[in-house]
Amino acid sequence: MCGRYASTLSGEELGRYFHADEIADVELRPSWNIAPTTNVPIVVEKRDDRARLLTTARWSLVPPFADSLTLKYPTFNARSETVTEKPTFRGSVGHQRAILPADAYYEWLTEGKVKTPHSVTSPAGELAFAALYSWWRAEPGSDWLLTATILTMPAPEPIAWLHDRTPVVLASKDWDWWLNRATTADQSFVDDAVSRSRPVAEDLVVREVAPLTGNGPHLLDPV
Repeated sequence: MCGRYASTLSGEELGRYFHADEIADVELRPSWNIAPTTNVPIVVEKRDDRARLLTTARWSLVPPFADSLTLKYPTFNARSETVTEKPTFRGSVGHQRAILPADAYYEWLTEGKVKTPHSVTSPAGELAFAALYSWWRAEPGSDWLLTATILTMPAPEPIAWLHDRTPVVLASKDWDWWLNRATTADQSFVDDAVSRSRPVAEDLVVREVAPLTGNGPHLLDPV
């Protein structure tokens, strides 16, 4: 799973890195300790002109049929194996796919009662999490809110010692393929994304870090 991550690049830097055609007029603050329900950077393909847009979304997907922004279960991650079976997520698989950029994500190694935090990074640079998004509003006539979730998959052997799940991380060659709204995705498409992600996940770098206290570059300092 992925319940904490870091994203510290500016909107301009992320826009260049992910080849965005447009950057929304939103505030992007660097954070080394992002938690669910935070507004986070997200890359999507627009419906009208298919331009690539960098904007922000609330990290925890809320489907349009939900009565409340606060659900009874966590939705910041979605299991790739069952995503099309879950009413919360399946409506987004077809055409509402996204990328969540990250410098690193954190995972805790559990040994008995001891949990030790580790950072997970890519030697290639920014992590590109495969994500889904959905629009939600409290009532007709109110503003729409963009929300998102990160897809996860079984961790490959090189990092499975840390945790049995890992985000689906896309290689740059697969960004266009994943974001393309002209493709109506299904479970086999998601399974293909997992297969494409596996070599990326196998190369991820894991380092032990200090307890996640506060917010700042020190959180990524290796112990």
